[in-house]
Amino acid sequence: MAFKKLYNQEEPLLIYNVWDVPSVKVAEKLNAKAIGTSSAAIAALLGYNDGEELSFAELEYIVKRIALNTKLPLSVDLEAGYSRNPTEIVQHIKKLYNLGVVGINIEDSIVIAGKRQLLDSVLFAKTLSEITTQLQKENIHIFINVRTDTFLLNVANVVLEETKTRMQQYEKAGASGIFIPCLEKEIDIKQLTEATRLPINVMCMPKLSNFNILTQLGVKRISMGNFLFGNMYNHYEEMVNKIVKQQSFNSIF
Repeated sequence: MAFKKLYNQEEPLLIYNVWDVPSVKVAEKLNAKAIGTSSAAIAALLGYNDGEELSFAELEYIVKRIALNTKLPLSVDLEAGYSRNPTEIVQHIKKLYNLGVVGINIEDSIVIAGKRQLLDSVLFAKTLSEITTQLQKENIHIFINVRTDTFLLNVANVVLEETKTRMQQYEKAGASGIFIPCLEKEIDIKQLTEATRLPINVMCMPKLSNFNILTQLGVKRISMGNFLFGNMYNHYEEMVNKIVKQQSFNSIF
């Protein structure tokens, strides 16, 4: 798989996170090697909260429009699969694969009554194993980047140990890579990259080290997350506010 080969380069694979066709075109203009959808950005774009409030059908439509407008390798954030049933999740993956998607993110937490919580790691690993087995039987080769939300949810006092345990379980279940959002400290990153043979993915965070240091720490993939999306609308608010105060459009030009 050409997408998987991007993990063998000296520098980490920088994923340009996108949410619509215009953001894809920006990624292309800046010579991105690969793009990935941001579930939080797409949800916000359509008026939903993150956490599978968006329907899979709506996600599929957005992905289709993106896929039809780019030749870049496309990975899709599938949240927790939009189902707890492995067979249904496989059907979702197959639909994305048929659109030309080369990778997915799938996470080990779900949102219930507005609160995100970790799924049982043993049960999630079992689900993951059933998914990867079914995909192999159907000869579907897609990069499965498994997101563990231990740092996102700040599992008290045992976050490193819990993360290592989950990584090992997911590796055995057939994961292609491990994504750990909210991982920031260099000492934690080093320990975790050394604890698995799978490529580790980190995400844009305020205290995250620069890309050169992340390379030295063994990171193989870096995501931008939904932060650029949020920053873009902060800029939009500032620009509109300036227009209203100046009673002029001069600031745009």
